[in-house]
Amino acid sequence: MKTVVCGGDGFCGWPTALHLSARGHDVVILDNLSRREIDEELGAESLTPIASIEERLDAWEELTGKRIGFAQIDLAQDYEAVLRLLGEYAPDTVIHFAEQRAAPYSMKSPAHKRYTVDNNVNATHNLLAAIVENGSDIHLVHLGTMGVYGYGTAGMEIPEGYLDVQVTADKDAEGRPCEPYQVEQQILYPTNPGSIYHMTKVLDQHLFAYYAKNDALRITDLHQGIIWGTNTAETKLDERLVNRFDYDGDYGTVLNRFLMQSAVGYPLTVHGTGGQTRAFIHIQDMVRCVEIAVDNPPAAGERVKIFNQLTETHRVRELAELICSITGARLENVPNPRHESAENDLHASNATFLALGLKPTTLSDGLLMEVNETAKRYAHRADLSKIPASSVWTKHQQPGVPTVPTDTSGLADAQASGDHDETAAVSGS
Repeated sequence: MKTVVCGGDGFCGWPTALHLSARGHDVVILDNLSRREIDEELGAESLTPIASIEERLDAWEELTGKRIGFAQIDLAQDYEAVLRLLGEYAPDTVIHFAEQRAAPYSMKSPAHKRYTVDNNVNATHNLLAAIVENGSDIHLVHLGTMGVYGYGTAGMEIPEGYLDVQVTADKDAEGRPCEPYQVEQQILYPTNPGSIYHMTKVLDQHLFAYYAKNDALRITDLHQGIIWGTNTAETKLDERLVNRFDYDGDYGTVLNRFLMQSAVGYPLTVHGTGGQTRAFIHIQDMVRCVEIAVDNPPAAGERVKIFNQLTETHRVRELAELICSITGARLENVPNPRHESAENDLHASNATFLALGLKPTTLSDGLLMEVNETAKRYAHRADLSKIPASSVWTKHQQPGVPTVPTDTSGLADAQASGDHDETAAVSGS
């Protein structure tokens, strides 16, 4: 298929673009490169050295003979450029990753909250409006988040998007009293976002429902768990293709952060009691799920397809204890900068992806150590001051900063030896 990957230079978009290209899709990346600018703002580069987008694309063509196109367009601000691209390229599928993806970043300040809403909601609505104006039968695949469901305990298995409900009514259709009777409905599963970032994904969900109903757009929304792992089969092919490894307190995902902290001798920073249960998915499974979604679109006029994109759930403190047991790291409970329940359970269905052939990659010592070794290899690039999660949800929360002095001997050794065999890879981050 002809496929546009919006946000294709990012943590999820880049490996997805390569994965689809490797499987024969004609791929164009649309990206404004804002994630690289945020690195500069935060002073926190990816632990892995990220080549420029031009180097990345040239390396892919050199290695595979396949060319991925690139259009530097701001999806949230340049509607006419988006519309022009859809008209000239005529894609079958558009995959939408082009949103500010970090909950802590979205809560950093009023300016960051406003940016996240402006960027994410405008990007989604511009894309939907452009597909309608373009008039083509384009399938839109969007990467959402399990976080739309919130981080409380549902008391049941969370279904994939829709919930069957029964309402007791005691008036008829004209408002006259009558004997109570049951009305059956199916609604979007109630949302309970835990940050401004998660709120934008809730707004996305309602925009999708409207455009599917009003304009018969074909839309798939993937409610994804937390990604762990760094590389896919494609990004491993060459140093210039390496994927991001964010370890800072704003963009680093919890399991990757724990493995990086272990690699450099930093305590594993467990927020609060560590009783938060989260959904997880390995990055190789993420790209495979997107491929499955692309291959199984809804029909025109069908409601939005919603898949829960996860393979397993784990309590945060149990993950930290597992990593300590296999790496010898130590953990420290630090204040939780988020405004959330101290303990929660999470049960969610992922039946659709399993039925469509996904063979889940689950946590194993070997894969965890693979990520840990990646972190060790690039440990000399780490800035320990960027590790603590310092963005707080309200004035009542505190940053997640450890109090016990950190043993940085592992980091010092790495910086002294400087495994600097990366000259072919670095041009901006």
